[in-house]
Amino acid sequence: DFLCISLANGFIQLRYNLGDKTVILQTFQRVHANGNTWHSLKAGRVGNEGYLDLDGISITQKASPGMNALDTHTDFFVGGVSSLNLVNPMAVENEPTGFTGCIREIVINDRELKLTVTDPKGGANVGDCDGTVCGYTVCKNNGTCQVENSGFSCSCPQEWTGSTCEQSIHCSQNRCGSQALCIPQPALLSYICVCGLGWSGKYCDSKIKFFIAKFVGNSYIKYMDPYYGKRDLQHSRISLNFTTNQTEGLIVWMGKGEDEDNDFFAIGLANGTLKVVINLGERISVPLIHSQYSTCCDERWHFVTVVQNQTCIKVYLDEELILFEDIDPHKKYTALNYGGICYFGGFEIGRKVNTVTMGLFQKEFIGKIKDVVLFQDSKKISLMKAEGYNVYNGNDGN
Repeated sequence: DFLCISLANGFIQLRYNLGDKTVILQTFQRVHANGNTWHSLKAGRVGNEGYLDLDGISITQKASPGMNALDTHTDFFVGGVSSLNLVNPMAVENEPTGFTGCIREIVINDRELKLTVTDPKGGANVGDCDGTVCGYTVCKNNGTCQVENSGFSCSCPQEWTGSTCEQSIHCSQNRCGSQALCIPQPALLSYICVCGLGWSGKYCDSKIKFFIAKFVGNSYIKYMDPYYGKRDLQHSRISLNFTTNQTEGLIVWMGKGEDEDNDFFAIGLANGTLKVVINLGERISVPLIHSQYSTCCDERWHFVTVVQNQTCIKVYLDEELILFEDIDPHKKYTALNYGGICYFGGFEIGRKVNTVTMGLFQKEFIGKIKDVVLFQDSKKISLMKAEGYNVYNGNDGN
């Protein structure tokens, strides 16, 4: 499998192969080699349908039915490759040659790549294309950059301050603790502090410990499984207790949560009943929903266990088997390659649950979680030893 964007005879081409044949899309207009014009290029695919847009003029094309996932095993290259052996002959029109020109603002799956000296894994024969210290987007939040004898300076919009306009004026004198995030509230001419894991209080200056995690909204815990490399990923298991009064919410997401092709294993609530979704590969997201309306949002503790034995899934709720299904009798994909990442309650600040899960779950979890056990481990995981924000001691007022 591959996906390649290239310049061929003055035209932009997108070529991708999902396993059976190569799809080629080419722009209608040429890119003129005058070196003075910046072009906006958008390319990619949704399922098996590719799209290519150059300066607002777009074309689309579909691959063969049934093929909808890109399975690659190399690094991501920009402008050239480290070895020609990495280039599939069908990925380019002629012999592969490196790109000559300027590239800026690369966004992959809504994340901008940092095109600096230190951020990429490697590179060669790449220089500064702008030629000034201002470069591209040095000044944040629509600030204006001016070249100075000593470097540069930024002229900031009214609501922003700092050397690169990176800080809201409402947070410039904030009292939030060192482990907290300052979130500006422009309408109130103020701010709020979002506490890091293990801290609480208005200014996040009170240290706390807990065994029961309380999620209040806009909350998450990101736990890295230290034993991931030793796991048998064809036989996964997770169990936990939860309580809530909400009918919607993501309880746990085992997986990277970065793009549509990542394996994942998710438990949450939908319309007041338990919902389990698993993707073992090729974007086969199989939702399993208890057929009977189950009151999981009654503020009582409920014990849930989900077991994956290759493609067979068992779901237990309060020690009763409520779902048992083989999601792929052909067993094309049998391992849960979740990257050792477990999210509880939601995702990082600014990442919406319904966006990351592609609508499988609608909102973050509000409630309490305890007694989380992965696989057949003898010990519960320590939720305190993780990354997270806006999570508090569930023992208070329990």
